Amino acid sequence: MTNVTFQVNCSSDGFLHMNNSGTPSYFEFTVFSDYGSLRYLFFCLCLLIYMTIISANLVIVLTVCVEKSLHQPMYIFICCLSLNSLYGSAGFFPRFLMDILSDTHFISRPFCFIQMYIIHTYKMHELNILTVMSYDRLVAICQPLHYHRKMTFRTVLCLLGFAVLQPVCILIYFFYLSISLPMCGNKLQRIYCTIWAVVQLSCVDTTTISIAGQFLAVTVIFIPLFFVLYTYLRILLVCRRSSSEFRGKALQTCLPHIVTFVNYCISVFCEVSLSQYEVDQVHMVVVIVLSLEFLIIPPINNPLVYGLNLPQIRAVIVRVIVIHKMGDST
Repeated sequence: MTNVTFQVNCSSDGFLHMNNSGTPSYFEFTVFSDYGSLRYLFFCLCLLIYMTIISANLVIVLTVCVEKSLHQPMYIFICCLSLNSLYGSAGFFPRFLMDILSDTHFISRPFCFIQMYIIHTYKMHELNILTVMSYDRLVAICQPLHYHRKMTFRTVLCLLGFAVLQPVCILIYFFYLSISLPMCGNKLQRIYCTIWAVVQLSCVDTTTISIAGQFLAVTVIFIPLFFVLYTYLRILLVCRRSSSEFRGKALQTCLPHIVTFVNYCISVFCEVSLSQYEVDQVHMVVVIVLSLEFLIIPPINNPLVYGLNLPQIRAVIVRVIVIHKMGDST
C-alpha cells in the first residue's frame, strides 16, 4: 500500500495552506494485534456483550413506552438513558467487531469523524441526562407538593432538549478544528476514533486546542458532579428531618441514580485520563480496558440497576413475562 504523504505550504500571509492530495483519506488503528484463532473467541465475547446491551436496554425502553403508569419524568429520563446506550453502542460495536476479525484496521476519514461524533456526544448526553435526573429527584423529594407543577411535560422536554443539544453546540467547534488541522500521519493508537488522537497527528502546534480541550473536559465533568453533590446534600438534609418510611422511599429512588452516576464518572475519568498520556508510555492492555470501560459498563449497568431496583419497572417486566408464559402454556 502506498504511503500517504502530506504537504503543508506556508504562504507569505502566514497562513497554512493544505494540499488536498496530502490529506490522509483514511486512518489506521494500530493497537489491534493478531491473536490468531483467539480472535474468534474475542469476537464471540464482544458480540455477546453487544447483544446483552441491546436486549437489556430495549427491555427498559419498551417497558417505559408501553406502560402508561411509567409515563412520568423519572421513567422518561431512564428511558432516555437506555436510548443513549443504544446510540453509543451502535457507534462503536459494529466497527469494533469487524476490526477484531479483520487483518487490516483502516477506517475512512468521514467514517472516523462520524464515529468520533457519536462516541463523544454519547458520553456528554449520558452525563447530562444523569444530571437532569438529579434535579428531578431534588424536586420530588424536597418539594413534593410542587413537583407536578414544576416537572411538567414541557419542562421535561426542555431539560432533555438541553441535554441533547448542549454537547452538539460545544463539540462542533472542536470538530471543526480537528477536521481542518493539517495531518502528518494517519496512525491512531486507539481502538476507535477520538478527537485528541486525531489532534496528536497534526503538523502544527496544538497547545491552544489541548488547553481548551482540557478546560472543556474539566468543566463538562465537574459542573454536573458538583450539581449532583449539591442536590444530594439537599436531599440528605430533608431526609434527616423526615420519618424512616420517607427515608426508605427516598433511598429506593435515589440509590440507583447514585450508583449509576458514580460508576459513569469513574468510567469517563479513566477515559479522559488516558488521553493525557502518550500511548507508548501505557501498557496496551490498560489502553484497551480504559477505552472500553465507559462504552461497556454503563450500558449494561443502567438497565440492571433500574430494572432490578425500581419496583415499578420490575413489576411491569415480571407481569409481561408471566403473561407471555401463560400465553405459551395455552
